Amino acid sequence: MTDRVCLGFDTSNYTTSVCAFDGEEADARARLLPVGEGELGLRQSDAVFHHTRALPELIEELGSLSPRAVGASDRPREAEGSYMPCFLVGTAAARSTASLFGVPCLFFTHQQGHVAAAACSAGRPDLLDAPFLAWHLSGGTTELLIVRPDGRAGVTCGKIGGTTDISAGQLLDRTGKRLGVQFPAGKTLDNEADPGCGDYFRVKVDGTEFSLSGMENKLAGLAASGAGTPVTAAAALNTISRAVVTATENALKDHGDMPVLFSGGVSGSRVLRRYADFGIFPEPRFASDNALGIAILTYRAVDR
Repeated sequence: MTDRVCLGFDTSNYTTSVCAFDGEEADARARLLPVGEGELGLRQSDAVFHHTRALPELIEELGSLSPRAVGASDRPREAEGSYMPCFLVGTAAARSTASLFGVPCLFFTHQQGHVAAAACSAGRPDLLDAPFLAWHLSGGTTELLIVRPDGRAGVTCGKIGGTTDISAGQLLDRTGKRLGVQFPAGKTLDNEADPGCGDYFRVKVDGTEFSLSGMENKLAGLAASGAGTPVTAAAALNTISRAVVTATENALKDHGDMPVLFSGGVSGSRVLRRYADFGIFPEPRFASDNALGIAILTYRAVDR
């Protein structure tokens, strides 16, 4: 690491992460928050507690650094009222660190971090300098975004589509629970999905929006019929992937031909990548929640 290093913190609902980035190399550390067997998430108070315990240990793992700037995610997305207490842990650490070193402290959204991490880990940092489409597919979010540079080395993310109810990640986690898969279930279902199974349920896509809540009962019925995990997992991922691809095609008709980036934990799915072969995908370890994007945005902001 050079003396140009910037630090990024992200304390999302399920992952504690910190990253040091010097413009070329990244040292990223992350720890998944513990979720009890059979549960589908954490209360915010529990998430704050686990972040408070994990973050100092991750910072210690980075070793001695003298950052030129510090950044953190302070809310989920760029929307009025977007707030989750778990982000207070990361912002407190960022403010304290920046104050001690006498360096700038910058704040971004968790969603902006996802987009930046996906673009750069895919080898396409150039995407951040011109408009493009991006999917944020995670445990709590399924949004289609139009991303534009904000003139300050950052990006703005405007929602133009996605689900109108539950997210893709929620559908996978609820299906996984019925199959006895530990939360978060997405990666396990993707690994166990039968690659030769083409089963899926038809989702009505209205322009760039679609609903997945009705698919939960259909997948529950499939699981109850004794179809087994490989078939049920494949059906769930095939269903999500087809809806995402159709919505993307409709968005490209409306907004013109432009790159399509995928971010968020569900974007690590090999099933989705097979369907959306036109897309730009992040390095798998930077698909799920991580602080890389926050560190990159912080570096870009102070390097210009």
